[in-house]
Amino acid sequence: MRWAVLGAGHWGTALAVHLCRQGHMVRLWGRHPETLPGFMDSTCLSPIFPEIRFPSGLGVGSDLAATLEGAEGVLLAVPSHALRTVLATIPQALLPPNLLLVLASKGLELPGALRLDQVLDESCPTLPKVVLSGPSFAHDLILGKPLAMTAAAANMDDARRVVEVFASDQMRVYRSDDVAGVCLGGAIKNVLAIAAGISDGLGNGDSARAALITRGIAELHRLGTALGGRTETFMGLTGAGDLILTASSDLSRNRRVGMGLGRGLSLEAVLRDLGQEAEGVRSAQALFLLAQRLGVDMPITEQVYRVLYAGADPREASEQLMRRAARAEHPADLESITASPVKGSR
Repeated sequence: MRWAVLGAGHWGTALAVHLCRQGHMVRLWGRHPETLPGFMDSTCLSPIFPEIRFPSGLGVGSDLAATLEGAEGVLLAVPSHALRTVLATIPQALLPPNLLLVLASKGLELPGALRLDQVLDESCPTLPKVVLSGPSFAHDLILGKPLAMTAAAANMDDARRVVEVFASDQMRVYRSDDVAGVCLGGAIKNVLAIAAGISDGLGNGDSARAALITRGIAELHRLGTALGGRTETFMGLTGAGDLILTASSDLSRNRRVGMGLGRGLSLEAVLRDLGQEAEGVRSAQALFLLAQRLGVDMPITEQVYRVLYAGADPREASEQLMRRAARAEHPADLESITASPVKGSR
């Protein structure tokens, strides 16, 4: 199968290599031509993965039309803010009706706080679409380490096609029809990972991180179900699984943003040092607006938003979370128990 991978960052490059290893012909496209010579002039995947040899069957370039010509599948791994723009530049002649689109980006589009699958639906309404998401780092994938992901689609036949393409001894791929839940999990977890990083940067310790992750899952579930996602999705790979990985590993860009902020650096300095996209920074604004609009309680997300966009001090934001009014851990369960009389009681 011939694939076009749009987005030559770490994740797009790793997925392109994985497809080559699966026996597919792949063309990798990058938005910035000045970053591509390192790919083409070397036998290794310089500059991103210098330890990995350049695989046969992989072409690299910045000509979008040439990349897409003859493709049977298109994998989208561009930043969330660039997705609509990239899709708008593709000539309709290069989007035949049987072309399979696979979305591997995570985040939300501003200013409307749209999920990326919604952006895809608006831009390419007639094409089959699948979201590929889950707890995975580019470095692990390209080094051949085992991982698991989820392929979500409205049409299960499309999801099965993606499972057949990507599944290997290294990558286990599950199916889901909860496209909204899978996309939301991938966006919300990045903001919560910034919170975990802030906590670690402040020196709050492992116990605090565990609490943040657990209460973060509760926030993810509250907003996600309000927006149409399902509980089991948020307890699975693309919800709790992705959050645990992103909030716990130093490979996580969003966690590293939070750690820098917790150590007293400005956001500008942190992003300059990072030198890469950190989707949680943009997603925090979108999620805060969504929570306000829907009346969903998201205290961790709110404090991350305050630190990023309202100049709040990270330590003060952490203390604000600890000072919240006491409440039941699972209010709905507690109400259900108290409303149901125990058998034999009067």
